[in-house]
Amino acid sequence: MSRLVSFVRFWWEFVVGDDWLVAVAVAAGIGATAALASEHVAAWWLLPLVVALALYVTLRRATAD
Repeated sequence: MSRLVSFVRFWWEFVVGDDWLVAVAVAAGIGATAALASEHVAAWWLLPLVVALALYVTLRRATAD
C-alpha cells in the first residue's frame, strides 16, 4: 500500500469514523457558517447548534435499537 493511500485512509477514518452522517452535518454547518459570515451576519451560534443536533440524532439512533 502506498503512503498516499495510507495517508488518505487515516484522514478518512479520523474525520468520518463510524458515522458519516455526523461528518456531513458538521461539514455542512461549517459551510453554512462561512456563507453567513461572508454576508456579515453574526453566525457564531450556527455551528454549535449543528453539532448539538448531530449529537442528538446520533444518540437517538444508537439508543433506538
